[in-house]
Amino acid sequence: VQLQASGGGLVQAGDSLRLSCAASGRTFSRYSMGWFRQAPGKEREFVAAIRWSSGTTYYADSVKGRFTISRDNAENTVNLQMTSLKPEDTAVYYCAAGLVDYSNHRRALAYDYRGQGTQVTVSS
Repeated sequence: VQLQASGGGLVQAGDSLRLSCAASGRTFSRYSMGWFRQAPGKEREFVAAIRWSSGTTYYADSVKGRFTISRDNAENTVNLQMTSLKPEDTAVYYCAAGLVDYSNHRRALAYDYRGQGTQVTVSS
């Protein structure tokens, strides 16, 4: 399984950015896909997740209403549309995939695979 994240960059507060995670190596129809982030000196934290089959989404309270996670079945990608970005959103963002129980989407260890990160920097 390979997860290739892209789309990070340097933006100003209030700007938008779209991250993509290209998934390959198996069929992901039964999987959940998640985005996590880690800022320097901080713990890795959950951002958003989506169940591939149903499209059910989950969000951290800190990003709810600003970020939208979606999947593209044709391209086998999961996207994270980020709007109204804040300096505290600055982090390395990782995508992850796994057979995750309904109650465990916020737990990074519940995911079986993780891609390399993409840096998002939001200046004030």
